[in-house]
Amino acid sequence: MASFPDFVNENEIGKAKFIGELIPPVAPFDQKSGRETWTVAFAPDGSYFAWSLGHRIVRLVPWKKCLSSFSVRKEDRSSGASQRCLSRQNSEGSLLPGEPREHTIDCGDIVWGLAFGSSVPEKQSRCVNIEWHRFKFGQDQLLLATGLNNGRIKIWDVYTGKLLLNLMDHTDIVRDLTFAPDGSLVLVSASRDKTLRVWDLKDDGNMVKVLRGHQNWVYCSAFSPDSSILCSVGAGKARRADIKQPVRNTLGTAAIAAPVGRSCARAHAPRGFHAPAHKGFLYVFLWDMDKYTQIRKLEGHHNDVVSCEFSPDGALLATASYDTRIIVWDPHTATILLELGHLFPPPSPIFAGGANDGWVRSVSFCHNGHHIASVTDDRLVRFWSIDVQSPQAIAPLTNGLCCAFSTDGSVLAAGSRDGSVHFWACPRGIASLQHLCRLTLRRVMSTQQVYTLPIPHSMQDFLAYKTF
Repeated sequence: MASFPDFVNENEIGKAKFIGELIPPVAPFDQKSGRETWTVAFAPDGSYFAWSLGHRIVRLVPWKKCLSSFSVRKEDRSSGASQRCLSRQNSEGSLLPGEPREHTIDCGDIVWGLAFGSSVPEKQSRCVNIEWHRFKFGQDQLLLATGLNNGRIKIWDVYTGKLLLNLMDHTDIVRDLTFAPDGSLVLVSASRDKTLRVWDLKDDGNMVKVLRGHQNWVYCSAFSPDSSILCSVGAGKARRADIKQPVRNTLGTAAIAAPVGRSCARAHAPRGFHAPAHKGFLYVFLWDMDKYTQIRKLEGHHNDVVSCEFSPDGALLATASYDTRIIVWDPHTATILLELGHLFPPPSPIFAGGANDGWVRSVSFCHNGHHIASVTDDRLVRFWSIDVQSPQAIAPLTNGLCCAFSTDGSVLAAGSRDGSVHFWACPRGIASLQHLCRLTLRRVMSTQQVYTLPIPHSMQDFLAYKTF
């Protein structure tokens, strides 16, 4: 088994530029709290970086200060000084008034999920009948939500490190958290109790709705850029009777199930024809967040789906699974546009859940809409370009668990089981004018609307991302 298809020479793949790392301070092992960095997050305005460094602790680090420290260390190494890793920052006394300060937060239990939320005053609470609220969120408000092992969600003021709210309703681990990007401070939590819960923090943390549908753990959720759609992914147990073998076309390549010919493979089909995905357990759900109803289910993965994220224009949805694949979907039509394989030859659907050492742990969409990053169990971080046949760059990472791009898309952060976080520069490139125009147009148009435009079919396919 290999991490790349035969036609790809691993030695010819670019090496991602390593920037620096954050290493947790040495502490005695606590049986009740492991060292894993289950999640990392960047503030929407780029001011802070947060990481769960194990032992119930979350570190809030001013991002500019963090980058500056990496630069200083690089200069020290080039001048022959000993290497130093940023494990703590204690220079708050030298900070100017109003400059972001570092905070160390003890959450009281293992931290599984992190999410930043910022407030827009014009976005009012949905509970219009309540005229008085305990908390008044201003325009400069920045919150951090932490999902804990005991099922609780704690909300913190990022600037002061003060605990604001303690949300209690889940009955099992809160695995993931995500804020609506529209500034409404609507928070969605995904839990191992098989539910998603919607919270309105502008209504003092009132729980608005419980979303049910998953038959097993819910691993992750993500909002579309306009906050109208929520994607949730989770665990399941496939049955052999539900799995169909790949259909072979006349070229002898798998038409649907297996990534072939290129690591990013899609079915060979005529224009307008969309091959159906394999029937099986449903791990990917899409929800209407205006009505809190289920829109559709996406079928295609053969094992637990553990991570998901929308592209910045909302036209694409990437989901990562233990079946060794990332699938890029069109969320408007529920069709598979792209498959990013991480194990070759790919495991058959029946054995996709085995110990294949190629489980994909996390996926993240870059804010330029052109790059996707993945963290896998084969000790590699991959940087994919949506129009290139193989990873554009790779980097070594042992026991990686999660990843996230910085707000400007220039840096990728990845957390690991030892509590550390590693940073790489995103591959550089100048986006084409065509790509920028597509990003702009797809922010306001669905796939169905694209195909009503009075333009050539080739342009419609390009706008619908069907020219991969």
